[in-house]
Amino acid sequence: MGLSTHVLDTALGQPAAEIRVRLERGEPTAGWILVAEASTDPDGRITGLPLTSPGRWRLVFDTSARSAFFPEVTIAFEVSDPAEPHHVPLLLAPYGYSTYRGS
Repeated sequence: MGLSTHVLDTALGQPAAEIRVRLERGEPTAGWILVAEASTDPDGRITGLPLTSPGRWRLVFDTSARSAFFPEVTIAFEVSDPAEPHHVPLLLAPYGYSTYRGS
């Protein structure tokens, strides 16, 4: 099914377009391996990122254009079944951010 994400700029109350995002997979001996890179669309979304195996994954958001205090946000998460849909949104503010597992 893959992974999707959605970045919302809560200070402006709108989607955050053109945010660069890296998807990385954690490997016990090799560390973090780059799997995919993409940018959010005008609605702040990226869909179809490949989750190829169970294990530890992370999304790394380049938020430098939106937040001088948080130039990068990293969200690490565990995948048990890569066949299930996974949605990991980011709510971004100038001095804070939050995330959750969406549906």
